[in-house]
Amino acid sequence: MIEVKNLVKRYGNHLAVDDLSFAVERGQILGFLGPNGAGKSTTMNMITGYIAATSGSVTIDGNDVFEEPIEAKKKIGYLPEIPPLYLDMTVVEYLEFIAEIKAVKKSERAKMIQEIMEMTKIEDVSKRLIKHLSKGYKQRVGLAGAIVGYPEVLILDEPTVGLDPKQIIEIRDLIKHLSKNHTIILSSHILSEISAVCDKVMIINKGKLIVSDTPENLSNHMEGANKVHAIIKGTKENIEKALETVEGIVKTTYNTASEEDLVEITIQTKEAVDIREALFYAMVKADCPIFGMERNVMSLEDIFLELTENTDQAQNEKKIRRKKNVSDI
Repeated sequence: MIEVKNLVKRYGNHLAVDDLSFAVERGQILGFLGPNGAGKSTTMNMITGYIAATSGSVTIDGNDVFEEPIEAKKKIGYLPEIPPLYLDMTVVEYLEFIAEIKAVKKSERAKMIQEIMEMTKIEDVSKRLIKHLSKGYKQRVGLAGAIVGYPEVLILDEPTVGLDPKQIIEIRDLIKHLSKNHTIILSSHILSEISAVCDKVMIINKGKLIVSDTPENLSNHMEGANKVHAIIKGTKENIEKALETVEGIVKTTYNTASEEDLVEITIQTKEAVDIREALFYAMVKADCPIFGMERNVMSLEDIFLELTENTDQAQNEKKIRRKKNVSDI
């Protein structure tokens, strides 16, 4: 449905988006993550055609955003981080104005606007001027405007900014509901929101793609992301033999145990698999009782921080090596 190929955006000497490529399938919710300045909003602005790309292409359902802008933009509903609202309009006047701009048939406008106001929970403020609304309600009005016309693609940049916890849950449920008929790109700094709503997560940093996968599989990209800590009674030799029968183990580290006759180990697994049951039966067979066992799995927050920090560290190390090579010459 959405295909981005080799997208680049330069502002003078600053490279905001660096050869970015990805695709979003119809009906999918893509979570778009990255630290401040990573290039998320710039990428979204290029996908919508709001700003031009330096190079690369974006197609929406086969229509090139830069070569066929009218056809492509008909399929897009966009909610920027700061919604571009007309503050001196009432909510219903604003939505009627958006419906007119999007060329929604007059016979369908009233019913569509009523449905969208009910979906976004703004019907109780429909007659109020937008400038008198709270930040949370303004955010909802912006989301309602993006939905007008029922575009096939929704691009939502921080849609829950300014909302209270109850409103966040309501918008989260709405986004899930909208994915039945829309393809959605969702940018958010609330990582729990991304993991709860999105089918796929993409992390970028310094304008480059770091990783793209399902929330469940993201930990597979981290070395030693999943660990099992266990305290076992028995000899190290017997425990090592028992561990040889357990599949998926990459590395075993033996730690100093707090009590005599106990062996404390940390096991790293190759993939995001739970080896606890297999470990239990292997130790039963080896007559090595398990006194304690705990599995640690990296959260989306941990993965996000480690991936982006590793990227920054790698780039800093490259700069240091370049300076060293220059000085050697």
